[in-house]
Amino acid sequence: MNAPQDRIADELAGPLLELGLDLEAVELTPAGKRRVLRVAVDQDGGVTLDDVAEATRRVDEVLEASDVMGQHPYTLEVTSRGVDRPLTLERHWRRNVDRLVRVTLHEGDPVTGRVVAAGPDSVDLDVDGTPTTLAYADVARALVQVELNRRARPTDPEGDENDENDENDGTDDEGDDVVASSEEDD
Repeated sequence: MNAPQDRIADELAGPLLELGLDLEAVELTPAGKRRVLRVAVDQDGGVTLDDVAEATRRVDEVLEASDVMGQHPYTLEVTSRGVDRPLTLERHWRRNVDRLVRVTLHEGDPVTGRVVAAGPDSVDLDVDGTPTTLAYADVARALVQVELNRRARPTDPEGDENDENDENDGTDDEGDDVVASSEEDD
């Protein structure tokens, strides 16, 4: 992040944590006469639409009470972390247990396997039926692989293969971003 984004992140991290949400990313980009502030959040168990709506309200309150955004107009977008972001922290791995990941190592061939467990220093994968432990220090890049016919998760309360027919859980099994946005004119 750069200095303005760092200042924004410093302002938002605590209030979002009070909601049980981790601040994953802050991006501030120009968009014509406006700026776009994108804030990505995550939590154990995933982020629901209600979580994103509450986070949007809280971020808006914090920004209104602060001078961190200055006087220029901006559009606020609050989103879930999304499946396309690299796994860089232990909590990212932990939140993706049972997901298929492709791991590029600092040395050696890439590895594709299903996350079995994540510890403080390493991750356990099932690579084609073979248990494999990788130290985070050996991982150059890791991305979740989207599976269209993914096997059922043991934590899926309905016990089905996906959430397409689940009416009230507010999550998306394919990791699609859940987004809320608002416009701010100072």
